[in-house]
Amino acid sequence: MLSRLSRPRVLALCALPVLALFGTAALAPLPFTLARPGVTADVLGKDDGRPVITITGAETRPTDGQLRMTTILATGPKADVRIGEVFDSWFRTDRAVMPRDAVYPTGGSEKEIEKHNLDDMKESQNVAVDAALNYLDREPGSMRVEVDLGDIGGPSAGLFLSLGIIDKLDGNGSGGGLTGGRTIAGTGTITADGKVGAVGGVSMKVQGAHRDGASVFLVPKAECRQAEAEAPDGLRIVPVSTLKDAVGSLKALESGGKVPSC
Repeated sequence: MLSRLSRPRVLALCALPVLALFGTAALAPLPFTLARPGVTADVLGKDDGRPVITITGAETRPTDGQLRMTTILATGPKADVRIGEVFDSWFRTDRAVMPRDAVYPTGGSEKEIEKHNLDDMKESQNVAVDAALNYLDREPGSMRVEVDLGDIGGPSAGLFLSLGIIDKLDGNGSGGGLTGGRTIAGTGTITADGKVGAVGGVSMKVQGAHRDGASVFLVPKAECRQAEAEAPDGLRIVPVSTLKDAVGSLKALESGGKVPSC
């Protein structure tokens, strides 16, 4: 026999599955990665006491200022991220919520992903050397260029490694340096022919750059708007599409010329 339920009781019964769903979601791990600003490293200087860029077989010049490549620090590929952590990070300016597949597209264990990222960095270092020597019209093999960024992985330091090599070998081409004594930070992949590629995580990288004293941030053009939207006050965002763009913008900053903006 069916009995008639009052409206409040019907609503209460209907709410039970919804509450159960939210309860399950609160306990279940979610497919997200939480990120925050990571370390930055001056490619013109040292990392853990070792020069980041060492050039032998060619004359180098003294440099001033800093060229700081930037990173993000993210939860691991197997970390359990809960809904409370997602909500907390979503409303904080120093945290970002990113799809796990966007940060760790290769899958695999943490050791496998770490190895993949270190392999990416090694390949990026080799390409950065090629890009810098191509820009300077120097023959590959005319010198030995070694790069050491410790256990930092991924390809996003490529642009700044190329800029560091150029600054050590040629500066601005007129006797001065590329930085003008400034602390310049940024990010971007590089190809051997000098094309700059997008990297992700720029909202966190601009904060790390500002924290470590940068006044200018070079960003792949495709990510310029995002970087500008998240940039702290006092950090100038400069979009670049090629290594030539990046060098040209740094020269323009020093000479007072026109510098691109978003």
